[in-house]
Amino acid sequence: MEGNMPGTLSSGSVKTRLQRIAELARERPEMVFTSLSHVIDIYFLEEAYARTRKDGAAGVDGQTAKEYAANLRANLQSLLDRFKAGAYQAPPVRRAYIPKEGGKSRPIGIPTFEDKVLQRAVAMVLEAIYEQEFSDCSYGFRPGRSAHQALEVLRDGTMDLYGGWVLELDIQSFFDELEPSHLRSFLDQRVQDGVLRRTIDKWLKAGVVEGGKISHPQLGTPQGGVISPILANIYLHHVLDVWFENVFKPRSKGPAFLVRYADDGVMVFEQESDARRVMDVLPKRFGKYGLTLHPEKTRLIPFRRPRLYGGSTDLNGKAGPGAFDFLGFTHHWCRKRHAGGWAIRRKTAKSRFSRGLKQITEWCRRHRHDPVTEQHEALVRKLRGHYAYYGLPWTWENLSGFRRQVMLIWWKWLNRRSQRGNMPWGIFEKLLKRYPLPEPVMTRGAVCRRLQRTRDPRSRMR
Repeated sequence: MEGNMPGTLSSGSVKTRLQRIAELARERPEMVFTSLSHVIDIYFLEEAYARTRKDGAAGVDGQTAKEYAANLRANLQSLLDRFKAGAYQAPPVRRAYIPKEGGKSRPIGIPTFEDKVLQRAVAMVLEAIYEQEFSDCSYGFRPGRSAHQALEVLRDGTMDLYGGWVLELDIQSFFDELEPSHLRSFLDQRVQDGVLRRTIDKWLKAGVVEGGKISHPQLGTPQGGVISPILANIYLHHVLDVWFENVFKPRSKGPAFLVRYADDGVMVFEQESDARRVMDVLPKRFGKYGLTLHPEKTRLIPFRRPRLYGGSTDLNGKAGPGAFDFLGFTHHWCRKRHAGGWAIRRKTAKSRFSRGLKQITEWCRRHRHDPVTEQHEALVRKLRGHYAYYGLPWTWENLSGFRRQVMLIWWKWLNRRSQRGNMPWGIFEKLLKRYPLPEPVMTRGAVCRRLQRTRDPRSRMR
């Protein structure tokens, strides 16, 4: 079935237009949208501009958000005219690298600011459609959803199963290996507007600038692009989420559920036979769409509640239940202190803990000659940011340990402000009284519980 959107609402509310698209997508799940680009007008671009981060690095043209805003209306009108006429030329992205675990680095693409605005506008339209059909198991880069919600659903669902078998998924270089031909076939099922589709194709072919040279990879969508998260979710929705829900679960012997955040995912099974069957099938399923599971990081882990575990061993021959990592936290069984029994606890994953301290060390090294007041303000912000993400229930010890290490790192680099290294610990303690580092705060417990009251994790199980 094909459908056209109503006439342009050039002076109407952007929110109203997006709601109308969402209603059509929800009411007519088989509908193919052939006319969407007219929804994007100057008011729509203004809203896209408002939603675009202004503090990001500049792209290949060197233009900052502030410079673009100096003549905003004219710039947006020019962008709109080129977009509607098909004359918009997607500029190549500037390649940069961010550190990964194990001392490696991950390439990201930095689009120009104008490109970010247009990508945001197209992403808003796609989001209105696909939010109506994305699976409940998907949490990454979606409105009203977060990593902490994914963590709560994972914990609650695993507790309901009294543990089970956990399959950690790690897709090798997903954003670099995504095949545009498959992405186009997935988009064909819902979006066939010519202007939008040609613009998306331009982004996929835009190329990458590194070291003054431009290259045009045949695969992938650059990490860092505003459009990349929604395209990634569309891709994995078809490759993984729909398959798990519609193909695997009807044939499973016991309850199972999937939690996915972008290209990171965890599957939990009650039955070992189900877990091993999926472990065998998944490489073929992903290979069909040009993706590869990391042979070492994709692991099947026994995760039974300890009293049900008996005296058996895990897959590595170690006694007791295993532990697994997801979204920066290590999940493990722990005996309850007061009520007895067992519960799943989370703690900061070792790799994230050490990576955070490494970043603090590097910052203190580079800024050791800054005024103490400025150093203190920056470290306070960094610690509060750490607490905001890692401050889940029962993580106080991890947070305290992180704060202690930050304190020692700061003292070390203050000592290196001069060759004499003349700041005894007693002097540093007095400095801390004047410039205290914030105590750990567990900020996420009540929020996550409140968000999950209306969501039953068992709905993901059969």
